[in-house]
Amino acid sequence: MSAQAKVPLFRLLPEELEPVMAEFGQPRYRADQVLRAAWHDSPASFEDIRQLPAGLRARLADRFSLDAAIEVRRAVSDDGGTTKLLLRMNDGTLIETVLMQYPEPGDRHPRSTVCVSTQAGCAMGCVFCATGQMGFERNLKAEEIVTQVLHIARLLRERGEHVTNVVFMGMGEPLANYAETIRAVRLLTHPKAFGLGQRHITISTVGLIHAIDRLAGEGLQIGLAISLHAPNDTLRQRLVPTAGPTSVGDLVSAAKRYFKKTGRRVTFEYALIAGQNDSEETARELARLLQGSGTHVNLIPVNPTAGGYGRPPRRTVLAFERVLRGAGINCTVRVEKGSEISAACGQLRTDESNRFVNDSGISLSPVAPRHGSRQETLSPTPSQTR
Repeated sequence: MSAQAKVPLFRLLPEELEPVMAEFGQPRYRADQVLRAAWHDSPASFEDIRQLPAGLRARLADRFSLDAAIEVRRAVSDDGGTTKLLLRMNDGTLIETVLMQYPEPGDRHPRSTVCVSTQAGCAMGCVFCATGQMGFERNLKAEEIVTQVLHIARLLRERGEHVTNVVFMGMGEPLANYAETIRAVRLLTHPKAFGLGQRHITISTVGLIHAIDRLAGEGLQIGLAISLHAPNDTLRQRLVPTAGPTSVGDLVSAAKRYFKKTGRRVTFEYALIAGQNDSEETARELARLLQGSGTHVNLIPVNPTAGGYGRPPRRTVLAFERVLRGAGINCTVRVEKGSEISAACGQLRTDESNRFVNDSGISLSPVAPRHGSRQETLSPTPSQTR
């Protein structure tokens, strides 16, 4: 079988691999051995899975691939808590993935959240988002999504840590790549695959109503975050050009349906942009919109991008939050991580206008570090798995 025709192993759900073992005349437990090694032992090839018979290793290598992302660049924030990776897929597509770490009390391992991309680029066109301004290249396959997590899981394991959370908040609109996003979630949460708890995963969407309703019926206990950014349709269409004429009300209704169906509270993400949507009057309008909805608001002071939109002063952010809290709206201000390495919300971008080429001829996303931040250009070496 040609290499091009091989099936990526990281695409297969465990129940899809088990019949292959039967076809190969192997006992069912061999599927568990393959899965455990592939998802947790970082094999570079099937030959590395030494607990399998040699003949089975050869047949697996003939049928399947262990394709991994290629790391071509790494940047680490000043405080060491955020790491941004530029990863290359098999066909040369470049995407960015971010690891965010938060200290836990005592001697416990830090909370380690992987922010994954589901598309190369994005077609939603949000005016304040770097990814939205680079345009859309293609959807990522489920295996390309999960290998982002596996790559970071290997890095964490080398220092005695592990992935605790995954957020679908990187490049792209996850629900516009619905089938592959859901397959990736099922792979990451299957106890015989990566094994992450469903409640440790959050999908963020700009607001595809039919997809939100479809997601509510998947039987998953994952979190949902909706990028709202405005309390009325006129303002939202200015900030999110692809928004429909009644998107604000539609999204609030969809959030209520999602909560009723799943029991999971929905978060509305609200990027605060100086002079655009940050006034106290706008906050009062948002409070009236969300009164009694049971949703949570995550206020995100906008991060610097090429779009030229500015971040409000701290006092403006706090005044906005104070209005919402005073109206009984549950809200928080997002803790910024990684903006100095362009790894924060809305800053991921890998298009040609934002690249340079290293000595190997590989296009890399440039980072303009502040004092003390660390960057590393790496030889393109296949990532290992968890």
